[in-house]
Amino acid sequence: MSEDALLVYTLRLADTALINGHRLSEWCGHAPVLEEELALANLALDLIGQARSLYAYAGVIEGEGRGEDAFAYLRDVMQYRNLLIVERPNGDFATTILRQFLLSAFMHPFWEAMTGSTDATLSAIAAKAVKEAAYHLRHCREWTVRLGDGTAESHRRMEEALAEEWPYTGELFESDEVEHVLIASGIAVDPATLKGKFDANVDPVLGEARLARPHQGWMQTGGRHGRHSEHLGHVLAELQYLQRTYPGATW
Repeated sequence: MSEDALLVYTLRLADTALINGHRLSEWCGHAPVLEEELALANLALDLIGQARSLYAYAGVIEGEGRGEDAFAYLRDVMQYRNLLIVERPNGDFATTILRQFLLSAFMHPFWEAMTGSTDATLSAIAAKAVKEAAYHLRHCREWTVRLGDGTAESHRRMEEALAEEWPYTGELFESDEVEHVLIASGIAVDPATLKGKFDANVDPVLGEARLARPHQGWMQTGGRHGRHSEHLGHVLAELQYLQRTYPGATW
């Protein structure tokens, strides 16, 4: 088993959690109600906590003295390996909720499966993350139904959000040579095996929300290989500003 494969796999998970958490944190001061402001901030903190644990482990795997701050703040756009869906602009509240629902519908069974990883550190991280993902899924599921089956305006916005975000779900189930090596050794989970659980999480909720599941067409891909949309650069410009401007700054 190549240490490089384990490092890349860990960074993919960490980058996805970090960018997702940062996007959700952008709702601070902008959410439609105070209760949801706190809820989205809590989701963001969960994800940033996952990213920190994963980056710390990536530093151990790499063995070159880099810590979580170096991975988060001192890499360029093409060195990030996050899923494309998490770098998408927040849009309106309906868009953020729908996107997070789709992502959580995958991440909950993913972390559940990862608790059985033969890598003790990843298994321990998963044991904590699966509890957080369960709450993320439940929270966004309730909002998806409330908005989809709500007013004509909220329903329209959820329909538009589903059409815009669905083409980014295909990347959730992709695997490549990095995963293949780790799947064979029991470290990683084959994402294709989680498709049934994803569908079981998504389809009943879409039905209750009166939202038609989009047809399975062409899907966006490339984030896990460093090919990103124009949006990630803007995210990193804000996320990395302080550390880039004042190198080595600490609280």
